[in-house]
Amino acid sequence: MKMHVKKDDVVQVISGKEIGKRGRILAVDTKKGRVVVEGANMVKRHMKPGQGRPQGGIIEKEGSIASSNVLLYCGKCRLPVRHGKRFLSDGSKVRVCKKCGETLD
Repeated sequence: MKMHVKKDDVVQVISGKEIGKRGRILAVDTKKGRVVVEGANMVKRHMKPGQGRPQGGIIEKEGSIASSNVLLYCGKCRLPVRHGKRFLSDGSKVRVCKKCGETLD
């Protein structure tokens, strides 16, 4: 499955219970079409004590969100925006904001 976002992109959640939250993408699962956004969809996991975590306990971490529920965030527009692609003079391809034309890469 081809994704419109990649790791370390700044995105905003546009749908679901976490609507309006903004964060950096920590992980992308292309097979399931899901992303993990920093600070969004926090879930609690009960962890048994182990070598890395001697006391165990309840750990709070980010859960995954469907990639269709996030949009790239444009720092210039200060809005979640769709993006297009443009070739630069040196031949490299970059993503650009559809509203203002600012490069997002």
